[in-house]
Amino acid sequence: MSVNQGSGSRSRDEKHHYLLRSVQAIVRHSLEELGYSEEMIELLKEPKCALEVKIPVRMDNGKIRIFTGYRVQHSDAIGPTKGGVLFHPDVSLTQVKALSVLNGIKSAILGLPCGGAKGGVICDPRELSFRELEGLSRGYIRAIRSIIGPRKDILALDVFTNTQIMAWMMDEYGRFSGTESPGFITGKPIVLGGLRGREYAVARSISRFVHEAASSKGIELNGAEAIIQGFGSAGSYVAKTLFESGARVVGISDAYGALYNPSGLDVEELLNCRDSFGTVTKLFQHTFTNQELLEKPCDILVLAAIENQITENNAADIRAKVVVEAAENAVSDQAAIILADRNILFVPEVLSCAADVTVSYFEWVQNNQGITWTEKEVEERLREVLSSAFEQVREMAGDRKTTMRTAAYLVGVQKLAESVRYRGWI
Repeated sequence: MSVNQGSGSRSRDEKHHYLLRSVQAIVRHSLEELGYSEEMIELLKEPKCALEVKIPVRMDNGKIRIFTGYRVQHSDAIGPTKGGVLFHPDVSLTQVKALSVLNGIKSAILGLPCGGAKGGVICDPRELSFRELEGLSRGYIRAIRSIIGPRKDILALDVFTNTQIMAWMMDEYGRFSGTESPGFITGKPIVLGGLRGREYAVARSISRFVHEAASSKGIELNGAEAIIQGFGSAGSYVAKTLFESGARVVGISDAYGALYNPSGLDVEELLNCRDSFGTVTKLFQHTFTNQELLEKPCDILVLAAIENQITENNAADIRAKVVVEAAENAVSDQAAIILADRNILFVPEVLSCAADVTVSYFEWVQNNQGITWTEKEVEERLREVLSSAFEQVREMAGDRKTTMRTAAYLVGVQKLAESVRYRGWI
């Protein structure tokens, strides 16, 4: 079962409730499949702590505006909870609950010693001045200070939050705690203990899983044919790394169409030709549709665009040996089953795009140890974590005769449940 926020026509509340139900269904299905009790299901399908706070901020016009914020912690059975903070007008408590559970599952899939958490503030930071944004960032930390800390709950950047906001939050925490605790928050500027190479982590993880999947199918990258749907920051990085590995990138696409050449495309030239919006296909007269591109023969197909690209309606027409999902819900559950039945190795997004959780953990470790890793060291450690996670998920998929997506959830949920069991909570 995949995590899906529902149709774009639904209201925000409907989407968020649908997301929470989807995540809880994953927890229930996984625990039932693994033979755990109803009590374990009841414990892990809900966060252990959900805090709603009011944050007063003096605006530039002199008036006080009250913002609503949340911090939710799923389970600390494995270790301290950890998760990002969203600054967004559509944040809701229901959404943050769902994402905290999903964060915990992702961390467990990767074997990280931390549970899931998530936070958010209902606001549009694009409408706030620099001073107002600083006041909101510091006010959020003051409001949730009783439940956070480097050994309790670690914050990270997320949608519409950035390194500057993380720096303000770190400084505010130090003011009331009386100690410098850079490990309480991740996503900081390098000069304040941030992690080198963090901004490339997700793209690198997608590339790593492409390598792992190709190797497991006996595909030599040098000379392999690859198609990349989506030529944004992640897709273009994957295309570039595959091109540099000797693969023939025979197809790419963006929002306006697709390019395909069985002899291979010049990725470097395409990257140099992109406009300010990152698109390139508008420069060419003869283009294909995205759907036509998906059905072209290749060894490796990377889906780095939007959801619902491979469904039960076209899964039988896919002619790739490996499909890597790098966009949320790009492959439906039914399509994942069809791909597995056709011996096409499918790597789900919950696995391929989990590097943001990993590098956040790395930054926390780095801060706790008082050391600084080089970008090369970060990349090597990331490769070790991702390769291990891939093997565990692949083994689970083989043992359970199921899809890689279902297997990933089984691996993560099982680790959470075993942590609870060993602690004697249930």
